[in-house]
Amino acid sequence: MDFVLTEPEIRVLGSLIEKETTTPEYYPMSRNAITNACNQKTNREPVVSYQEDEVWDVLLSLRDKGLVIVCEGNRVLKFDNYLADKLGLSGAEVAAICVLMLRGPQTPGEIRNRSDRLYSFAELSEVETTLDGLAAREDGPFVVKLPRQPGRKENRYAHLLGGPVSVEPDADQPAESGETLRAKVDRLESDLAALRAEFAEFRTQFE
Repeated sequence: MDFVLTEPEIRVLGSLIEKETTTPEYYPMSRNAITNACNQKTNREPVVSYQEDEVWDVLLSLRDKGLVIVCEGNRVLKFDNYLADKLGLSGAEVAAICVLMLRGPQTPGEIRNRSDRLYSFAELSEVETTLDGLAAREDGPFVVKLPRQPGRKENRYAHLLGGPVSVEPDADQPAESGETLRAKVDRLESDLAALRAEFAEFRTQFE
């Protein structure tokens, strides 16, 4: 992979990829439509609030990287993504990486459920095979398998279009705050005091 994308580039490109399949009647997209797609509050993590001028600069940068094509001949310039063609990705690979671009690290199960409008994975194993293929490409891995989190049955995957990501266990899990720990201690102390009171009352019945 001969490019590294910024977070805004990832969001803009991911939005183009998504809308190409989910709303083909409105594709290619104008700058205004792309801005709205980036800023939508559903199927996005994190939610952002880009301005049209910002999106314009990002589109020009993606064009220079060969990942976006400007469609001329209309009163309003429209844009088409070129990721699948440039990288030689299959429909399944495009769907999986698009979900990762728009929603952050995901498990294979989450990718299967959240990509249904982009590509229909027949089995969970098909998602895993797709991710393994993206992680083992000869021109460099496009995804990485993250350590399993406590309480999860599946490992999550992250895309590498923005460069290397941390693979430390629980890297994105917030540590418990002092207030949270204090509340747990207070609750345990309260439960212990109640047990002691009950035991003391119980003993008095035999004295």
